[in-house]
Amino acid sequence: MPTVKLTKRVVDAIKPAAKPTYFYDADLAGFFLRVQPTGTKVWGAEYRAGTGRGAPTRRVTIAAFGKLTPDEARAAARKLLASVAHGEDPAVQKAEKAKELTLAGLIDLYAAEGCFVQRGIRQGEPMKERTRAYTLARLRHHVVPLLGKRRVTEVGVGDIERFVRDVGAGKTAKDEKAGPRARIIVRGGDGAARKVVRDLSAVFSFAVRRGLMPTNPCDTAAVRKTDNRRNRYLTLDEVARLGKAFDALDEEGVNPKAVNIARLWALTGCRRDEIAGLRWSEVDFDRSLLVLEDSKTGKSVRPLGVAARVLLEAITPEADSPYVFPAEHGKGHYQGTKRVWPKVIEKAKLPGVTPHTLRHTMGSTAVSTGEALALTGAILGHANARSTSLYAHVQNDPSKSAADRVSLTIADALSRKTKSKSGPQSARPEEDAA
Repeated sequence: MPTVKLTKRVVDAIKPAAKPTYFYDADLAGFFLRVQPTGTKVWGAEYRAGTGRGAPTRRVTIAAFGKLTPDEARAAARKLLASVAHGEDPAVQKAEKAKELTLAGLIDLYAAEGCFVQRGIRQGEPMKERTRAYTLARLRHHVVPLLGKRRVTEVGVGDIERFVRDVGAGKTAKDEKAGPRARIIVRGGDGAARKVVRDLSAVFSFAVRRGLMPTNPCDTAAVRKTDNRRNRYLTLDEVARLGKAFDALDEEGVNPKAVNIARLWALTGCRRDEIAGLRWSEVDFDRSLLVLEDSKTGKSVRPLGVAARVLLEAITPEADSPYVFPAEHGKGHYQGTKRVWPKVIEKAKLPGVTPHTLRHTMGSTAVSTGEALALTGAILGHANARSTSLYAHVQNDPSKSAADRVSLTIADALSRKTKSKSGPQSARPEEDAA
């Protein structure tokens, strides 16, 4: 572990690494700064609880960097280490005190110290900042209003099951003005309940690891902790209706950025923000590729079908923005698809269809028209172990050809003027592990 004199200048210059890193102070043994991969910095102290080499080593968090200066944190560490010399065990005392935490307080602790590592496909890697923000928002908008005042040791299985029913019934839903041009919109329902109970289970698992509670009540609660598999996809007849809806919105003068984003969802099978936040630097026209720097599964290379390429080539870049679809105001990317998409599905008479449905449609169309599963996985940018093992040796050229064939099929349906009775009859949307 690196040892440096922990001054403000030194701490300001420390950059986060791929894993949590501890920097120990050169002046006070045991005093450290922990730097998380997200950039969060926390002061703490390390000590042996007892005498002899067999005594366990413990670490205690003091405060977040910014709440205390280096000198103030060092003074707090010196006081804590002095109590150890008098036979006390601050970590145990803190754990006992923390057992009186409310669930709202536990969520704050999780945000500061536990909400950094994700599990699943990329187990052990730092949680993406966007995922972290959504996770904490769900916890604070659903859990805190209903269970926030309960002591963590008092929350039982029945409380979790009742909480899920209440969120599903919409008790936490709200639509509030949060300032100029800003609103807080919280949607309840079964989908929200499944997501937030999964997040809450992670919070309780964190508390169990910290010794704040004996078990995770979500483990034995009779609730569904994973989302329902989305197996909705569009037939080519439905895609044709979607294309007519796009054309109608163009004629009505709807912002072309929103319509072109939606068209690209259909033509590429990319996820919502992979297209909405697409940068010109990620579009490789020479090789007909999308080289996404930060997709859901990390950096991802996708073949760019000819229909999607033609659409992108017709867009004129804005000189002062790196985005293909810049925001109307400010420096970010365009965010208006949420207002336009309901108009699309209303005109197309496709209730319940979401942008993610178009991703399933790309996958189901590929499979039903005879494309190999490996090529389908390459088009969609799958990164789970099963898909990776299937298309590990797929090169860009054959997957690009597959993308051409599939996107041209969808492009033809988007521009179809008359209803066809044909459509994929053997689509297998379950292959999409998005």
